This record gives sequence, structure tokens and C-alpha cells, in this order.
Amino acid sequence: MKLLLDTHVFLWLAGGEARLPPKTLSKLEDARNTVFISAVSAWEIAIKRSLGKLRAPDDIAAEAERFRFIELPVTISHAVATEKLPMHHSDPFDRLLIAQAIAEDLQIVTRDRAFSPYGVGIVPA
Repeated sequence: MKLLLDTHVFLWLAGGEARLPPKTLSKLEDARNTVFISAVSAWEIAIKRSLGKLRAPDDIAAEAERFRFIELPVTISHAVATEKLPMHHSDPFDRLLIAQAIAEDLQIVTRDRAFSPYGVGIVPA
């Protein structure tokens, strides 16, 4: 299974917060699964930190490495795919994560219900 973390899930894990259901945590810990963290999440964290809206680890890359998450870069095709998504949700970070999940056949680990109308696979957080 290929999983893509929503930003809040990454932050919970990096902050040591035990908010994930046991089934979801088990999927993240299963070595047969590949877990991705998108450059979109790093961008979102950096922007919100710079605006004083978020407390987050100083070194996002080090946190991703600590958990052995694989970095998912943003490609031009990912960015262009957001234009074709219906406007169920206006958050640009989420829309890009959705486009990546669709393009790369990933399931998104999220608690955000706004992802459901897009038909992307969801692992409940």
C-alpha cells in the first residue's frame, strides 16, 4: 500500500501526539507499505510557521527521515492536475495533495472530510 500523509498527520507524528487510530498507525508502521510526505506539506508548514500560525519542528526534512518517510516532489503535471479537480474544496495545499494522490495512486492519511468527494483513497486519521 502506498500512503500519502496529510500535513496534520505528519505534524502529529513529528510532535509525538497519539491521535491516530491503532489501525492507521499499524499501516504506517508496516514495512510492506510505503509512506510519502509531500513537498506540499513542507511548503504549507513553512508558510504557516512564517506567519506565526503554526508550531512545527525546525527541521522538517530531518523529521521525515527519522520516520523513513519518502519525499514526494511536486511535478508540473501535479500542479496542472489541480485545474481539473472539481471545486469541492478551495485549500490549495489540500488540492495539490489530492492531485498527487490521484496521479501517483496513493491513499491519503487524513482526518479532513473534504477529501472524500474527490474519490481518492482515504485512510482515516
